[in-house]
This record gives sequence, C-alpha cells and structure tokens, in this order.
Amino acid sequence: MSIPTWAQFAALVVVLGLTAPPLGIYIARIYGDDDRKAPFDRIFAPVERLVFRICRIDPACEQRWTTYTFAVLAFSAVSFLVLYGIMRLQALLPFNPTDMPAVTDHVAFNAAVSFMSNTNWQSYGGETTLSHLTQMSGLTVQNFVSASVGMCVMAALIRGLARRRGQTLGNFWVDLTRTVVRIMLPLSFVVAILLISQGVIQNLQGFTAAQTVEGAAQYLPGGPAASQIAIKQLGTNGGGFFNVNSAHPFENYTALGNLIETWSIAIIPFALAFTFGRMVADRRQGFAVLAIMAIIWSGMSVAAMSFEGNGNPALTALGVTQETTGYQSGGNMEGKEVRFGTGASGLWAATTTGTSNGSVNSMHDSYTPLGGMIPLSHMMLGEVSPGGVGVGLNGLLIMAILSVFIAGLMVGRTPEYLGKKIQATEMKLVTLYLLAMPIALLSFAAASVLIPSALESLNNSGPHGLSEVLYAFASGANNNGSAFAGLTASTWWYDITIGLAMLVGRFLLIIPVLAIAGSMVRKGATPVTAASFPTHKPLFVGLVIGIVLIVGGLTFFPALALGPIVEQLSI
Repeated sequence: MSIPTWAQFAALVVVLGLTAPPLGIYIARIYGDDDRKAPFDRIFAPVERLVFRICRIDPACEQRWTTYTFAVLAFSAVSFLVLYGIMRLQALLPFNPTDMPAVTDHVAFNAAVSFMSNTNWQSYGGETTLSHLTQMSGLTVQNFVSASVGMCVMAALIRGLARRRGQTLGNFWVDLTRTVVRIMLPLSFVVAILLISQGVIQNLQGFTAAQTVEGAAQYLPGGPAASQIAIKQLGTNGGGFFNVNSAHPFENYTALGNLIETWSIAIIPFALAFTFGRMVADRRQGFAVLAIMAIIWSGMSVAAMSFEGNGNPALTALGVTQETTGYQSGGNMEGKEVRFGTGASGLWAATTTGTSNGSVNSMHDSYTPLGGMIPLSHMMLGEVSPGGVGVGLNGLLIMAILSVFIAGLMVGRTPEYLGKKIQATEMKLVTLYLLAMPIALLSFAAASVLIPSALESLNNSGPHGLSEVLYAFASGANNNGSAFAGLTASTWWYDITIGLAMLVGRFLLIIPVLAIAGSMVRKGATPVTAASFPTHKPLFVGLVIGIVLIVGGLTFFPALALGPIVEQLSI
C-alpha cells in the first residue's frame, strides 16, 4: 500500500480512538441503571416527556423479555405497512417534483422490508424511482427508527447480563424514544452540516437541465441528500439517495467528506464497546470486546486495501504492470472513483461490510477476486467487527457466550460469562441464532443458481456469477444492504427472496437475543474464584476471534471456494 493509503487508515483509527470512548460513556449513561441524570437532561427531557404523554407511555414501567419482544415486532410491522403504503401511493402525495409514479408491488415490498429491518438494500435507483416525500418521510424516518431498534435490543441484552435476579429488561418505548432523541438526532444534525460543507447537496429541487462542454443535454438531480446520508451512515443503514450510493459526487464529493462518512459508519459500533464496559460495571470487559472488533476489522481493512492496491491480477499475468507499461500505477482502479483511489475504497468496503452498513463508494463487482472476497467474507462472519449499531455487539456477545461454553467443555469447568452460568437454555438459543442467517443465505443462493429465470439476472457467468449471487443473499441475510453491482435484482424472484432473507436475518436473530437476555436477567452472579475463566484477558480475545473465524469458515468456505477462490486460481 502507498503512504497516502496508510495515512487514510491511520487518520480514521486516530479519530475513532479519540471520539469513541466519550460517546460510549454518554450512551451508557442513557441506557444504564445509574440514578444520576443523563447528560443534557434539561434539553432532551421535556421533548421525551411530551412524547410519553402523547403516546401514553409510562417511563417507570419496565417490561419482561416477552413484552419487550412483542413491542419490537409490533413496531416493526407498523413501520413496514406505513412505508409500503407511502411507496405505493407516492404518485398521489405531495413533494413529488419529478412526478414519480407509484413503486411497483414487489419493489415496494423489498424496499419496505429493507428499510424497516435496517438493511437498506436497494433494487432500484433512488433518484429515478422515489419522490422527495418518500425519501424524507419514508426512508429517512426508517433510517432513524430501525437503527434505534437495534440499539434498544442491545441495551436489553446488556441489562440482562448486568442485572442480578431481575425480571425486566427496560421499556422498549422509552429506549426507542431516548435513542432517537438523545443519540441519533443530535449526531445526524452535526454530520449533515459537515457534509453540506463538503459539497453534499441539500435542497428540494427536482432535475436541473444543464449543457455539457460538448453541447449535450444533461439533467442534474436535486433533493434532501445530506440529511439522509448522515443518518444512513450513523445508523449503519446504507441506503443511498442516489443509485450509485456514496460513489456519487452529490453524496460524497471530497476526500475529507469521505473520511467523515467512513468515520460515521464505524463510530457508534466501536463506541458501544465502551458502553458495554460501563453498563456491566467492568471496563475490562469493554476493552476485550473492543479488541475483538478492532483486530478483525483492521485485518479485513488492510487485506482489502492491499489486494486492490496491487492491481488486477489478470492484467499482471499478461505483463501489464506499472514497470512494464505504466498502467496500474494506482492499483485496480476499475469501478473506483479517482478522487478516492484504491485505499479509501478498500477501507470503506471493509468498514461497510463489517458494520452492516451497506453503503459503497466503489463497485465491489469490479474488485479483484480476493479483494471482492474480503467484503463478502466479512459479512459472512456475522458482521461483528464492529457490527451494526446494537446488533453487532449482540452478535459478538453471542460469540462470547459460545466461546466460554466451548472453553468450559475443554477444561471441565462450568461455563460462566460475567459471573452467570451458561446452561442448556442459553446454548439452544445461541444455536438458533447461529443457524438462522446461514440457512437463509445458502438456501436462497442455492435455489437461485438452479432456477433459469434467476440466472438471467446475472451479468457474469462462472465463479464470478456465483459470487454475485452469494453476495446478494449475504447482504440481505446479514442486514447489510451493499451490492456487488453485477446482479439485476429488481425482479420478482430476487425482490421477494432477498426480502425474506432480510426478515430472517433481522427477527430470527433478535428474538433469540431477547430470550437469552430474559434468561440471564433472572440469574444471580457466582463469586469469582481461581477456577473462573477470565473473559477480559488476551487469551479470551484470541479464543473469541478464533471461534468467529472457525464458525464462519466451516459454514461458508465451500461456497467461497466455488466463487472468488476458484476465480483467483483460474487467473
């Protein structure tokens, strides 16, 4: 990698290191059981009281895990119905300066599921399909609340681990309100202002006619982009205002703006490691979680940047190198913006797929075989490094529970995590959590390569075509939303099946997590003894990383071997 590439990575690490700890501590004060007032309580409390009064919410009334789960499901169902209705009726609604017609039924179903589940997969072009009202009141609102739902589930799980012999996990409606009002809205406002300063558009205009230097007519899209992009990044949503997402200069214009957007993707997931340490009253546990996140993310980022920086191996095999021809001096630049290069593109690809964000500033379909395998395999690990807002930490804690159980089997100790015994009930739920995503991903991908009409959507045959199919369902089942950009997904088959994969990846993971929280909250803590397995030391960090890699490898290596690995070996 070149020095500028290393500099981009180092700058991001430094900024995250400076900002994640205070944000994590702030979030812990919002969700924690500390009786002290949360920061900025005088500013936010009146707004929250008004919401509670209007919605008839009693903030002092907490919920058992079953009630909490029902509230999550009910809210998500209403969100889906409202967004689906807006899309189907957008031709009759105001703020439609480009006269967009109603969204077709299967595309509306896919998009409504996508944004409700925090996936934000898009099988359509935003500027050519949706009105401004749909973008603002439909997609942007879901960017806020779907991300906040994931944060609420995380808060409930941490309370289940931290509390002793309790019955409740908090109140979903209170958690949701405070997440939106105290975390998402303030951060989004600041990031939106920063993006506007870097040239990201924010207006209510339609298409503006312009004439190119050659005299051709061109139509420049307008709209409220900065406000949507801010929350799409902070909430690890990823759905772009424009079809080419953050590769579009109206969404992502300068190198500084690109750094701000990359930071926005990762800041809350990394900050939640500090939140976890504070809420369980053991900062060492938070540092252990942070180390696991950082090691996997750094490895994937360096790998993606390196593979793309080394150029296209097919051209290299033909002798087309910088030394012989002067080409490939910037690495594999196909599908990448010149203003970002391979470094910022590879770093973004690893970050967006490790956080269930899904936004892209380059086309992953144009990556080298091994370069494209990095974002694909990063999603297949369950997106725990650092993972999406809330749900990523949930997945990592599930892996931690699995790790202590395996360690207990190996050394003959009773498995415990944070002083609580891990028993058959928890392990059955962990198994359900681990199986749901792979079953959805592999089943739908297998069906897609057997159905002739589904194969017609591929723009490439052979191993690369298989990679396109695997990537699409990995993105849906992991609630990521990024695309390989080589698959025509706006068909009945892919809209419906990827939509179903999103539902599995969202709710068949959330329900076991809340059930585990409900089981753990009822337990007391056993005292730490010399026989206790420490879960805050480097040995445990290495064990969890090993479990994550082994589980992902055993599940998906055969599929990867038939896709990107075969493609690389065939060059």
